[in-house]
Amino acid sequence: MNKLKTRQSASKRYRRTKTGKFVFKRPYKAHILEKKSRKQKRHMKTDGVACKGDAKNIKIMLPA
Repeated sequence: MNKLKTRQSASKRYRRTKTGKFVFKRPYKAHILEKKSRKQKRHMKTDGVACKGDAKNIKIMLPA
């Protein structure tokens, strides 16, 4: 059986927690922040957690 390759795009976007969940940085935080509310920018600071359906696909992309 051949070794499975890691999808580099997924490895740069997601990381696995000790409990097995996948976390990612939220988008829309780079520029054009003037028109976004303080609350919106504050919530974008926190890490997002991938839902069950997405986690299933991410697990395939990150075999190791």
